[in-house]
Amino acid sequence: MTMQTRSLGTTGPQVSALGLGCMGMSALYGDADRAESIATVHAALEAGVTLLDTGDFYGMGHNEMLIGEALRTAPAGLREQALVSVKFGALRDPEGGWVGYDGRPAAVKNFAAYSLQRLGVDHIDVYRIARLDPDVPIEETVGAIAELIEKGYVRHVGLSEVGADTIRRAAATAPITDLQIEYSLISRGIEESVLPTTRELGISITAYGVLSRGLISGHFAPDRQLAANDFRAFSPRFQGENLQHNLTLVEALRKIAEQKGVSVAQIAIAWVLSRGDDIVPLVGARTRERLTESLGALDVTLDAADLTAIEEAVPADAAAGDRYPAAQMAHLGSK
Repeated sequence: MTMQTRSLGTTGPQVSALGLGCMGMSALYGDADRAESIATVHAALEAGVTLLDTGDFYGMGHNEMLIGEALRTAPAGLREQALVSVKFGALRDPEGGWVGYDGRPAAVKNFAAYSLQRLGVDHIDVYRIARLDPDVPIEETVGAIAELIEKGYVRHVGLSEVGADTIRRAAATAPITDLQIEYSLISRGIEESVLPTTRELGISITAYGVLSRGLISGHFAPDRQLAANDFRAFSPRFQGENLQHNLTLVEALRKIAEQKGVSVAQIAIAWVLSRGDDIVPLVGARTRERLTESLGALDVTLDAADLTAIEEAVPADAAAGDRYPAAQMAHLGSK
């Protein structure tokens, strides 16, 4: 495996072609092993992964502290190559519920102060609000991040889960490095207007959910029992007939993967990599075993015939069910 690099937009740094999304090490997918999580971060750094993604609300700070520990205990050379991307703004209650978003400039600076402390770093490489705050113009939120850049606490402005109009308004306020948004074989909504807009403006995509939360990893069994604290227990795509339909798509993809001698996860990640050098997939591996499998996607070459076969096996809009439960879908920034 040779780690490739890609640029985060025209204004951002060079990063590894795959990034590590660390959310699942702290929240939403059931219990995780802390020691294995830290070992996985170290293994990713050793393999040449440079981009680590987190959010200050993942486990209410747990994930940032975990990454901070992983960076402190990594060899100095590896620690120095790490670029940390942080999402902020999602508000939680003591029961773990979601109670809105806060993009006010004062809140942006407050969130950053706590993230810097939990991560144990003197700056955040890419900083972004997790979802659009409907009560605060994006110009104010981005402007506050720009002020943090001027003071040296942040390096680059990112966006998350917003639409073309918001991207344009944000980019008119300050240089935008990347947009983090879900993109996979079965989540292709960005292709209509978001992706053309980011490409016009020189903004890259950091794609999360490239395996659709394990649904198209090739490892999800139809009779799998999910813990009460696992987001997928409530996700429409993992319910009843939706799940059965979606796993049928996975089996069609498995046939193509087997013909190429690779895993389903590897071909799904390779497909995202093939969509353009301005797209950096985030893999949500929680263990070294899954990380190794995901990194193998870098060695998968998809030719025109492969891509045609994949499109036929998993057509756009083929998935059954929304990405999130209805209440959460209403909070996604689509403007």
